[in-house]
Amino acid sequence: MHDLSRAEWRTSTFSGGNGSCVEVARNLRGIVAVRDSKDRKGPALVFAPEEWLVFLDGVRADEFNL
Repeated sequence: MHDLSRAEWRTSTFSGGNGSCVEVARNLRGIVAVRDSKDRKGPALVFAPEEWLVFLDGVRADEFNL
């Protein structure tokens, strides 16, 4: 389990201000944490920085267009 107590959460720029979004913490050494903005006390997903960058590349390439 990772200690996320020092996480500096930032809201996704794609949220549009409607409250349905994710928050990302990139300030923790060796991990990137992601959580649901509507459930801030709930679980967070944790990724290696390299994994997060691959995910972002996929988003930019529209690989997840549903």
